[in-house]
Amino acid sequence: MDMKVIAFNGSARKDGNTARLVRYVLQELEQEGIGTEMVQFAGKRIRGCTACMKCRENLDGRCIIRNDIVNSCIEKMAASDGIILASPTYFSDVSAEMKAFIDRSGMVARVNGDLFRRKVGAAVVAVRRAGGMHAFDTINHFFLIGQMIVVGSTYWNIGIGWKPGDVERDEEGIRTMQSLGQNIAWILKRLKAD
Repeated sequence: MDMKVIAFNGSARKDGNTARLVRYVLQELEQEGIGTEMVQFAGKRIRGCTACMKCRENLDGRCIIRNDIVNSCIEKMAASDGIILASPTYFSDVSAEMKAFIDRSGMVARVNGDLFRRKVGAAVVAVRRAGGMHAFDTINHFFLIGQMIVVGSTYWNIGIGWKPGDVERDEEGIRTMQSLGQNIAWILKRLKAD
């Protein structure tokens, strides 16, 4: 029963607070024998959707913009059982890179037969103080319109911290991420059993 969860860290900081939160989720999955991978957007340019509709015309599971990582990420998402989208909170929403990624991968998926339909999805958000709920909602809206199965935790999937490493002091946030990983593993195993 090989299963895999792919996580995308939309932070401009490689291995910052967002990545740290995601790692707590991935550790739980790995303990359950589920393969994991994290793709970090830091240092990578991700261009926004140009509304050209070539993805609808071509129907090849790819975006016409080919000079960034989005198409390889869409392939990884299509091949995975679970998808984690993680972002820091920028002015009460996801990072620009994450929003561009959501727009492009979401459109490609929708016009190509809902590529992510019935896959498991989970949001992870890092926030300094407040505003994280809107970022959390943005990611969950992507999952819901894609007909995905959204997994929750003991609280909203949010960790609090500002400077890199601050989330390590958010004990409740860490427990929330660990519970999220356990819940993702549980639902994936139930789905695979069918």
